[in-house]
Amino acid sequence: MSHAAHRTEQNRPAPRRQAVANLWTRWTRRHGHAPPTDDTGARPPSGADAGAGAGRAPGIEDSALWRMRTTVRDEPGSLAALCTALAELRVDILSLQTHPLADGTVDEFLLRVPGPLTGAELSGAVTAAGGSATWCERADAHDLVDAPTRVLGLATRTAADSAELPLALRQLLGRCTIRSLPAPTAPGAGGGPEDVPVEGVLEETAMRLRAPEGGLISIERPYLPFTPTEFARARALVELDARLGPRVPRGQDVLSLTEGGLTLSESGDITVGRADTGDLEAAKAMHDRCSARTLGLRYHGPVRDADRYLNHLLSPRYGRTLAVRTASGRIVGLGHLLWDGDETEVALLVEDAWQRRGIGTELLGRLVTMAAETGCEHVYAVTQASNTGMVATMRGLGLPLDYQIEEGTLVITARLDPAAVAAPRAYGERIGRE
Repeated sequence: MSHAAHRTEQNRPAPRRQAVANLWTRWTRRHGHAPPTDDTGARPPSGADAGAGAGRAPGIEDSALWRMRTTVRDEPGSLAALCTALAELRVDILSLQTHPLADGTVDEFLLRVPGPLTGAELSGAVTAAGGSATWCERADAHDLVDAPTRVLGLATRTAADSAELPLALRQLLGRCTIRSLPAPTAPGAGGGPEDVPVEGVLEETAMRLRAPEGGLISIERPYLPFTPTEFARARALVELDARLGPRVPRGQDVLSLTEGGLTLSESGDITVGRADTGDLEAAKAMHDRCSARTLGLRYHGPVRDADRYLNHLLSPRYGRTLAVRTASGRIVGLGHLLWDGDETEVALLVEDAWQRRGIGTELLGRLVTMAAETGCEHVYAVTQASNTGMVATMRGLGLPLDYQIEEGTLVITARLDPAAVAAPRAYGERIGRE
């Protein structure tokens, strides 16, 4: 059974389920869901935001950007009291958004804070001034973009590519877990779209929305309840995606394989570009040309089941797929970047006759660059310990790797630094772009 094809724990074989569970345990130790009392650590301070110099008066050069959210009573003077408390700490309010509730208002601030001031001190002062359920985290220069501009930018990205919807929702709502859940196949099974009204469901720290193609989009943020305003914004993005229908960018790079001793008659240029469910038959044809060993290393289960996974893997709802095509249009390689809740998986399949020609390296480099550009901090690959080709390809990234092995199943996690991930590297000479 393919880990990539079935995201739910109950569908994973026991060894692989344990390996992925261990990976999740390590991830939650690094990140956690509940914010610490001082700072969530989501945006580590850097440069001028790292702290203040000793003996200097607080100023721009020794300040830090913080995001803060707090709930106040809906009565005159409540916001003024908060602003006064912040002013006494020499905190500069750069922006403010209000989220009305039935019995109060959630105020969301972007603040420039004197460097020595801690999150606990900031939260304490706001609580003393009447705020409750106060939450703080470090911010960075990207948060200086005003909310309408940011939302319009996310809508533009979503309009260009169906695969952007989960990423846009994550950037809109902050640190959260987003899962696309297919409609139940068994008659009468619960948890399907029929259990969720058209307008969706908001339940404190979770929201559920009907997915454009059927099924559900589940969003959870255990450490911070969603507001009706956030719910309305998320629903608007999903409705935009539904109106536009399936779509992927169709640009592709043309590459020349300069070495490798190709034996096929089509030993010419190849192209690398996006693929989707419209390429299902071509992908199945590639499966037919692959050996049982190659398919087994990729899908970790019975070879006869491999075709069943393709429709899921090629759907832009669950991630992005890159296809390598020959000059005649045959697909000889597939690379998948899959949104797995708040983790990101990479997976590769290269037809036997085209292996060891740098195609896997090319695909993986591009997928990792895509992940870094979307703000992912880690990507992981699930393979078998005997798959030395995949292990070598991951090592070839030149990134810090973590290995977790459980009864022959290997989970390799690469830590990404968006500033350090290089542009995609082609095995052969790049000769143009279509």
